[in-house]
Amino acid sequence: MGIRFIYGRSGAGKTHFCLQAIKKRIDENKEGKFILIVPEQFTFRAENALLNQVGERALLKTEVLSFKRMAQRVFSECGGLTIRKMQDSGKAMIIYKVLQEIEKELKIFNKASKQNGFIDIIDKTITEFKKYNITPEILEEISKDLSDENLELKYKLIDLEKIYLRFNEVLHENYIDTDDELTMLSTKLEDCKLYDKTEIWIDEFTTFTPQQLDIIKTISKKAKKVNITLVGDEWNPKEEVESTDLFNVTKSTEKRILKIMEENRIPFDGVINVNDGTPYKLRGSKELAHLEKYFYSYPFNEFKNKVEGLTIYKASNSYEEIQTIAKKIKEYVRDKGYRYKDISIVCRNIDDYEKITSVVFNEYEIPYYIDKKRDILNNPFVVLVTSLFEVYNKNWNYESLFKYLKTGLTGLETKYIDIIENYVLAYGVNKKHWLSEGDWDYYPLGFTNENEQDENMKILINEIKDEVKRPLISFYNKTKGEKKVREICEAIYDFLTEINAVSRVSSWIDKFNEEGIQDKEKEYSQILSIVMEVLDQAVDVMGNEKMDIKKFSKVLTGGFEKYELGLIPLSLDEVTVGDITRVRSKEVRILFLIGVNDGVIPATTKDEGILSDRDRELLKNKGVTLASDSKAKAFEEQLLVYTALTISSERLIITYPMADFEGKSLRPSIIIPRIKKLFPKLIEDSDINKKVEAFDKIVAPIPTFNELIGAVRKDYDEEAVEEYWGEVYSWYKKEDKWKQKAKNLERALNYTNQDEDLPKDKARKIYSSQNGKLLFSVSRLEKYAQCPFSYYVQYGLKAKDRKIYEFSAPDLGSFMHEILDGFTTYVRDKKINWSELDKDKCSNIISMLVDKKLDENQGFILNSSKRYKYFTDRFKRILSKSVSAVSEHMKRSTFEIYKNEFEFSSFKDAEPIKIKLDDGEEVSLVGRVDRVDVADIDGESYIRVIDYKSGSKKFDLTKLYHGLQIQLLVYLDALIKNSKYFLNKSTLPGAILYFRIDDPLIAAEKRITEEEIQKKVLSSFKMDGLVLKDPKIIKAMDNDPGLYSVVIPAGIKKDGDVSSTSSVATEEQFETLRKYVNYKIKEICSDMLKGNIKINPAKESNFAYCDFCDYSSVCQFDTSLKDNKYKLIKLKKKEEVWQEMQEDIKKNEEGGKE
Repeated sequence: MGIRFIYGRSGAGKTHFCLQAIKKRIDENKEGKFILIVPEQFTFRAENALLNQVGERALLKTEVLSFKRMAQRVFSECGGLTIRKMQDSGKAMIIYKVLQEIEKELKIFNKASKQNGFIDIIDKTITEFKKYNITPEILEEISKDLSDENLELKYKLIDLEKIYLRFNEVLHENYIDTDDELTMLSTKLEDCKLYDKTEIWIDEFTTFTPQQLDIIKTISKKAKKVNITLVGDEWNPKEEVESTDLFNVTKSTEKRILKIMEENRIPFDGVINVNDGTPYKLRGSKELAHLEKYFYSYPFNEFKNKVEGLTIYKASNSYEEIQTIAKKIKEYVRDKGYRYKDISIVCRNIDDYEKITSVVFNEYEIPYYIDKKRDILNNPFVVLVTSLFEVYNKNWNYESLFKYLKTGLTGLETKYIDIIENYVLAYGVNKKHWLSEGDWDYYPLGFTNENEQDENMKILINEIKDEVKRPLISFYNKTKGEKKVREICEAIYDFLTEINAVSRVSSWIDKFNEEGIQDKEKEYSQILSIVMEVLDQAVDVMGNEKMDIKKFSKVLTGGFEKYELGLIPLSLDEVTVGDITRVRSKEVRILFLIGVNDGVIPATTKDEGILSDRDRELLKNKGVTLASDSKAKAFEEQLLVYTALTISSERLIITYPMADFEGKSLRPSIIIPRIKKLFPKLIEDSDINKKVEAFDKIVAPIPTFNELIGAVRKDYDEEAVEEYWGEVYSWYKKEDKWKQKAKNLERALNYTNQDEDLPKDKARKIYSSQNGKLLFSVSRLEKYAQCPFSYYVQYGLKAKDRKIYEFSAPDLGSFMHEILDGFTTYVRDKKINWSELDKDKCSNIISMLVDKKLDENQGFILNSSKRYKYFTDRFKRILSKSVSAVSEHMKRSTFEIYKNEFEFSSFKDAEPIKIKLDDGEEVSLVGRVDRVDVADIDGESYIRVIDYKSGSKKFDLTKLYHGLQIQLLVYLDALIKNSKYFLNKSTLPGAILYFRIDDPLIAAEKRITEEEIQKKVLSSFKMDGLVLKDPKIIKAMDNDPGLYSVVIPAGIKKDGDVSSTSSVATEEQFETLRKYVNYKIKEICSDMLKGNIKINPAKESNFAYCDFCDYSSVCQFDTSLKDNKYKLIKLKKKEEVWQEMQEDIKKNEEGGKE
């Protein structure tokens, strides 16, 4: 018996020495067995290495074990494990149970015990205690020994002792803890002869827990010899270990082992130092050998030669980083004789790179294995079980219910899920509706203007509804109130049986097996067992305890959170992608160390967990050693970086992105400038200064095809391209898999998303009303002017968005217009003078009108929730402020409201506006004016048209010219033309104005008076538009306008003339506008009826109508296509616009005469 140390720096050949020693003993037919112990994550690679170096004979005489595997082996051969092991999920349940029991006894963790994540923290703390052989009794003893100066730690230990003690009591009734296995192993090895007279090699460890040290102590007494490898440069047991020493961790480990040997009289069998100049592994690379030797040495010893085996690459972002790596891997394998298995990629946090690596490597056809364990919470079968509780706990809300339905395990076909989803979204279906006994009406909430009821769809929706709720209601009835955990688990099993979920998962497993998708097959095979195991453990741990399903769902989810799936590589020849802590023992010829940014590599250490660094230091002084504190972790990180830099034997490529996924800049790690100082001739590479060599873009079929698209486009546009692209194109045309895509590429060169004009008869048919008349709203004509294709999709094809039960901007606009109309009607009917209205009266009237509206329609959306009731109060404030402003406007004005909601339509306030087109067709325009005001001034009658807007809208003459803002002019023209019929007199234009419905916030740099506040409020309600250029008309709208009216966009100078900043037009200019809008209507309608459906969106300087179009996904407008161009609306001076209008009118009149 005895212990021997095998010392060597990284790459010196410690593992090689162990394997060769095993080989030598096997070759010499030495008696006894040989054991190689490595960390759990390295067992697979260690077995491969053993097989490669020693041969098949090694399998007969040598075992590769981890400490946990050793425990399983000993207990199966020598007995000692008579009760079942409790998995992590069951431990979480026990901790939950214990915390519930002793909650009131806890001094410091009373409130924390109710927080999410606390169970996991306690679980990790108990695991740490067990690994370091800390018992509840030790905690109790130390807590008693602590003075009141350390009261917080004292109370922590008192609470932890109670939790830990009770946890063990509950656990050991029927189970053992997996964390207790190694302690039991150490005891069992005392009387087990399994490893007597064996020779043992322990490799790849940097440190050992006290549990592991106890096992080493025991087997060292029984085995022939125990060989332990340690990373280090030399052996000197008398040397004091400095905290800053790179090998501090391993030297501390060595001292602990030496102490155990001394206390237990275990012979010391010497030291083998495999350090011999250049490390064994690095003899093929001078650069990597230099890096290993001098990276942590001071001062720097520069590498004078040309650098070849070491590269630093700066990428613009993570995607470009991985894409460049993929290209390099293909180059190494294709051109330089490497295998995929020779290459590893290492990062600090695999979660940051997992998805992007999967996407890029699949595209580049690189076989890879991502070395990480996966949680199971997103597996459909687990989601099915957790969402079963979520539906109940979240009151049948949309998200939880459709999470449940879309698992694919409920038995409901996707098309039926889509139908019921559309219905639920459109009508705001909630718990009350789901639990109602009767059928749903097709339009149950008064939220649609449609009159037809599709009886078949109504029947189908109710059938789907019943199918969805039946198993759920059955489950909730069985688990109503507080039930025993055993009963809840039985109900879950009954539910899974009722919907055939288990058999569906089994059929998926069979399908994955048939299609060769091995990783999915293994995942789903494990999931079935895991879910049943979690339910079994819940019954075992707390089967007779009563709880409601809300509490049980937390217990169950906590159990699932503890499970992780470990998948083994599917092939021997694939690139390994892993965390820096896991990729170590494999023979790596090329290493990509990626994501080397500041704060990532080396990682910043944090003070985490229940016990702070200060707590750990105090405990250490009391003789209790726990896991590393933040300071120790920082030095461990130093060793981790050293290990990562020395993993590969031939090439090391270090990469880092300059920006994250959000575009925020990232700094390089401190190791980058350090390496540059070591290697002054090393030139940092990047995609910015990278020279593209011939054939660099030909890597794998998918990315090469993407590059080919650009090359073909360049050639088509007669730009220079490399000659080899012709051969590449020929290859794709010959390959069966790519033939069709190559043909599609040819067609794509002449691709257009533009369609031919519709035939005139078809255009007329799709735009006609049911009686065959051409009936349009003025707002629809503005829509056509924005983009003919968008108009065609909306009004020709009648495409509709999926309905969502919400109070949208159009709904708000309609609601506010209705209330404002009701306000004016109320004031008129009650014969209230505008001068009598103050803020309070306005507010009371608005409140009464809104409440009346909601009372009359209980199904109205504003009655549906507290959230919408809050919005209702807000809308009342907005409307009250707005009508107060209208009241002030009316007090200052000679104009009187003639009519709100004046409607041009059959059997309404006025007939539709008739427009005769040049080809003889007659078009009828319908629409509604928010407000029409009239004033008699000096024997003439004037009309002003006001449009209420809930958003900001400014009058723009250029937009009017292009047909984008013609609505108010059309109405004004129609009102003036027909005023004899409804006013019994002729009228003249007074103004077209926009009034914004608002609740403005007033900004002030200093304290201001109430009068100044009211003036600012009124000023914020100033209308925008165009006013007749006549001082008496301006004064009729604001009896005291001054230079800048607070009511209208006009003012009067001191000499009585109209101010230069006023937005005004003469009577002749209003006449021009009226003629022009009639011409524009004819032009738009004629163009529409000719069948123009061109994708031609209007664009102003910084605004494109396409940006907010609901149908952009339909047209796929793309300015890179030669026939996809914006209709540019250039901002012009008013004088230019007036002149162009007159010219257009003149041309139209002259054309009409001809």
